[in-house]
Amino acid sequence: MSTAGETTAGGTAGEFEAGEEPEKRVTWAELYFDLVFVFAITQVSGLLHHQHDLTGLVRALVVFVPVYWCWVGTTVQANIRDVDNPRDRLGILLVGLAGLFMALAVPGAYGGRGVLLGAAYWLARVVLLLLLVRVPGVWRGPYGAGVLVSGPLLLAGGLLPDGPRLVLWAAAALCDLAAPLVFRRRLAKVAYHPSHMPERFALFLLVALGESVVGIGGSAAAARLDAAELAAVAAAFTISAGLWWQYFVFAADAMRHAVEVADSRRDVIRRVFQYGHLALAAGVIGVAVGFAETVADPWRALGAGPVGLLYGGCGLYLLTFGYTRWMMFRLVSTTRIVAAVVVLGLLPAMVRLPALVVLVVLAVLLVALNGVEHVRVGRAAAGGAAAPVSPSDPVSPSDPVSPSDPATASDSAAATVSAPAPVE
Repeated sequence: MSTAGETTAGGTAGEFEAGEEPEKRVTWAELYFDLVFVFAITQVSGLLHHQHDLTGLVRALVVFVPVYWCWVGTTVQANIRDVDNPRDRLGILLVGLAGLFMALAVPGAYGGRGVLLGAAYWLARVVLLLLLVRVPGVWRGPYGAGVLVSGPLLLAGGLLPDGPRLVLWAAAALCDLAAPLVFRRRLAKVAYHPSHMPERFALFLLVALGESVVGIGGSAAAARLDAAELAAVAAAFTISAGLWWQYFVFAADAMRHAVEVADSRRDVIRRVFQYGHLALAAGVIGVAVGFAETVADPWRALGAGPVGLLYGGCGLYLLTFGYTRWMMFRLVSTTRIVAAVVVLGLLPAMVRLPALVVLVVLAVLLVALNGVEHVRVGRAAAGGAAAPVSPSDPVSPSDPVSPSDPATASDSAAATVSAPAPVE
């Protein structure tokens, strides 16, 4: 979600692309705002926990998109403007209150709280638009679309029965997701701060990963905690930590680097962050709900639903890295795509196995994947450090792919060798 404007935070888009902007850090108001979405993700997970067939997945996703898009809209607004002032702090807090109302409505979103969800979302969109009302053309962009189209659709859907409600809400979600594409040209002049955006989306993913820890602990706390249950907790935590490792060790720096050197920051932010992180967070939420079904009863055969969430969520998470790497550098993330295919291929075989076996197998796969990528990164770093650099063809930190760049040999983002930048 973005907005249109020719200058922001004291510089033009051209000046920002030249790398002259000061580093922008996350404010305390934004961090407090995130606490609301800790609760919101927990509520979405609860909705999926109660119905995790295909229909349940669609219903949960349709509710998750407006929750996520409120967070995205606030993050972009904080990125392109200086929000460390009383007016914008109060605005962020008011959007946070609307987000809290949305979170409270999620469990009954398809029942009596549909109107509350729609009204709270519309309120958030109106507040965000008012915060940016001085930006020329803001009405003719995604923020205006949120107020004029998706907000009314969500509110109207809350007044309808279950079936038509789902249709209108799905249309509202598609409207929000399509807005950055529809208004792509208008957004071309927006000046994004490259350090702030990756940090904010990494924090959102960290919130989602926190839900996976809650999924482990919430179900285990009421169990007997015998040896099998403790082993299941350890295996589930290894999975959660493995997902964290994939992003924060192998991908986060590459994503920041991609924003810094991109010819079009708008496109990287839209494709990698706004869309890519929606898929990453959705995958983690699926895994978190799967944990809640597995840890407390490690000897029970899970069935298709919980295994589908656990392995399907993990597969989606890994495949998304294939998407983000291609969007950033036009390179194939071989190891993660292969790992995702293995995980998804094992899904049918896991349906009738005890939960402990299901968890251990997935944990071993993720540990192996991280180990393979660690070795590949080390080899790429060693090769890059040893490669000669010709004075007539210098390697710059802004070169996303260079003759000695580890991206040509590795799927990982952790390798930083001398001049070449990290690449996922």
